[in-house]
Parts: sequence; C-alpha cells; structure tokens
Amino acid sequence: MHFSEVDEFFSQIECPSNLDSSTKRVEEFVSSLETHDNVALVSSGGTTIPLEKRTVRYIDNFSAGTRGSASAEYLLGKGYKVIFLYREGSLRPYQRHFQGINFLDIVELAEEKVCVKREHLSKIRDIYKEYNSKKDQLLEVTFRSLADYLWLLRALSLELSPLESRVLLYLAAAVSDFYVPDTELPQHKIQSAEGARTLELKIVPKLLGPLVTRWVPKALVVSFKLETDPKILMDKAERALNTYGHSFVVANILETRRESVIIVCKDGVSVQITRNTNESEIEECIIEFLCKKHGIFVT
Repeated sequence: MHFSEVDEFFSQIECPSNLDSSTKRVEEFVSSLETHDNVALVSSGGTTIPLEKRTVRYIDNFSAGTRGSASAEYLLGKGYKVIFLYREGSLRPYQRHFQGINFLDIVELAEEKVCVKREHLSKIRDIYKEYNSKKDQLLEVTFRSLADYLWLLRALSLELSPLESRVLLYLAAAVSDFYVPDTELPQHKIQSAEGARTLELKIVPKLLGPLVTRWVPKALVVSFKLETDPKILMDKAERALNTYGHSFVVANILETRRESVIIVCKDGVSVQITRNTNESEIEECIIEFLCKKHGIFVT
C-alpha cells in the first residue's frame, strides 16, 4: 500500500475525540520508562462500523477481548510496561476474572458494613494484590469504532517508535475488513419508513504494511489470523508474513483457539503451542514463547 493511499484513507475516516488526550498520556507513559524497560502495545476487542454520523445503528465485528486482556496480564507478569488499547466494554486485565459475576452477589452486610463474602475473599484478595502491584505499569486506552482504532493505533505506534526494538506490538483486536467513508454516512438515524436500503461497504486497506515499514519499523510485531477452515489457515498466515514482513503470526482455528495455536515465524519455522493443563490459559504459553523471542530480538 502506497503512503499516499494511507493518507487518503485516514482523510475519509473521522478521528476519535480522545486522540489527542490518549497520545499525550502515552507520551507521558513512555517518558517515564527506564532505559532497560520493554514495552508492549496490546490491542484487544472488536471494532464497530457506524451506519450514521450520529450513530444509532452499526455493524459490529465482535470480540470479547479474552485473548488480549489475558495476554496483557502475562506480559505485565514478565516485567513489560503495557499499553492496552481495547474496545470500550470488552474485557480488561484483572477485571476479566469477574466477568459475569453480579457484584451484589459477592458482598453481604455485617453490622451495617458491606463485606465480601468469605467464599469470594481469597480470589478477590489475590487478584487485587496482583493488580495493585502492576497498575503503574499499565496504561489503558479505549476505542469503539474501526476509525477510532486505526487512528489510535497509528498515533500510539508513532509515539513508541523511538524505543525501537524494545517495543512489542501484539495486535489481538478483531479489526473489520469493511467500512463506510464519512462522506457517505447519513447525518441522522436511517428511517425504516423510507424502505429498503442498499449498503455498499468499502474494503479497509491493509495497514499492517505501513505499520511495519513506516510507523514502528524496528519493533517486533505479532499479528493474528483466525479461520474456521484448517485447510487455508497456514497458507494465509504465511502469506501475511511474506506480504508485510513482520515477525510472527499467531494462527488459530475458531473452535480450538483456547486449546492450541500455531505461531508462524518470519524465518519459515512454525511452532505449535498447546495449553498445558485444564487449569492454565493458553495465553500464558503464547506470551512465554514471544517474550523469549523478543529477548533475542532486543539483543
């Protein structure tokens, strides 16, 4: 993709309201790093495609953010400073452990004081201790739409670029392949009384190329490839590496993504990663592998 095409694409999508403030926060975060610190930018969650400027309806590329939020925790455990770029409302590090739990069901009144029920106390205490020890190493930035995500990804990558090989980009967000240019969006809610609508979606340019060659050219970049057909998975993962020239693709099949993945490497080697036990998370194994590779990459 030519750089002029990248600039043209960004001119067709609206930048998020939190772009300047988020960029400033990342700039301050980066300035606080020690010279030996490694930093990871983890993207997580799905992206929306608005169908109106004053958005009521949208197309959603859904992702709960399980892989990204878990991976961010394990990166923090490895000593990384982590910038977590996540979809508003998706899972977040540490908070993810309480997904689906009604807060009011885990507390009780004791002499007019609100207390955590005994059966939940150990879990909450352990997670709180871990969070409290790592929270200063974690910076969270939110996005909602595809446009938000791409603007923020570019801005944050450029802020990290001076750190060169100390940067690990872990691109686990589920990014839409389609979008509607701002100039083609109606101002107000689409009315059903006006009858059926034909919607033309434009293809989102592949920005992994500019990211690797222009935004963070010396970073270690990890992308993800999710498929439902095992027959095409490896071919698509290898093609991505050959096309964009980044370091790794984490290739996974929808039904088995929490049990097993294949990490396809730039040098042509493929490594299967399998979850160790019923108690572990596969993200722990993925991060263990990638951190070792990043250690070699930095040196």
